Amino acid sequence: MIVVTTPTGGIGRQVLGHLLTTTEPVRVIVRDPARLPAGVRDRVEVVPGSHGDPDVVTKAFDGADTVFWVVPPDFTAVTAEAAYSGFTRPACDALRACGVARVVGVSALGRGTPQAHRAGLVTASLAMDDLIAATGVSYRALALPSFMDNLLRQVGTIRDEGVFSGPVRGDLAAPTAATRDIAAVAARLLLDRSWDGIGSVAVLGPEDLSADASARIMSEVLGRPVRYRQTPAGAFRAGFVARGATDAMAQAMLDMMLAKDDGLDNGEPRTPASTTPTNLRQWCEEVLKPAVLA
Repeated sequence: MIVVTTPTGGIGRQVLGHLLTTTEPVRVIVRDPARLPAGVRDRVEVVPGSHGDPDVVTKAFDGADTVFWVVPPDFTAVTAEAAYSGFTRPACDALRACGVARVVGVSALGRGTPQAHRAGLVTASLAMDDLIAATGVSYRALALPSFMDNLLRQVGTIRDEGVFSGPVRGDLAAPTAATRDIAAVAARLLLDRSWDGIGSVAVLGPEDLSADASARIMSEVLGRPVRYRQTPAGAFRAGFVARGATDAMAQAMLDMMLAKDDGLDNGEPRTPASTTPTNLRQWCEEVLKPAVLA
């Protein structure tokens, strides 16, 4: 039995899609079961509620051998530690109590780098990995860069102004990955009962690109000019606060981006195993362009 958290999220729903192509029994934890497509609800066991709730995770992990773990974003949290490790502690108790064998978790690049201790959300995510690993389960942390799919949050300004923005410098080349490739790697690990121990699995996409280079690709695919605009750090932080984030979480987001600007995501060498297939041009053709034209 595999338990999937965030089955309606950007990665979780795609992981679930992969698992449902097999005969593997699947159980999902979801706050609102109505958000699951009817065809999915009929094929999985549903445990309603939050996977931050001790009773919910204990019920969901009972009889399961493998868990896909994702911490949902919570920009109202008091601290980044509370958002990651605080949310995960009840699940760790349930992993021990229920004898779960393996966990695959969504995490971040950066372990072992000089930037890791001051990387905000990434620092908190790496601490969460340590918390899960300490339960005694076999654990694989998906060590992830920024997602191509994050550009979908800026579809409006890309369409209306020909601009996307962020706090990192425009000429910094770094890896990015498509969530569909991340989900494929996660599903492969969830279905493979042969691994054990503690480790990380980097998912780096096929190439390093700067924001300026990404803008050129987007311009070519969309057939209209698109440029990258670097956002001052203070304005970036203030934007999160204006949208309801706590000061601590807005700062944690900024600290993560500043660490990326300082090379956080560039410390992991790309190997054949960490190279995933979807490049930015393909992703723009298949995902971004339809969203911009919608």
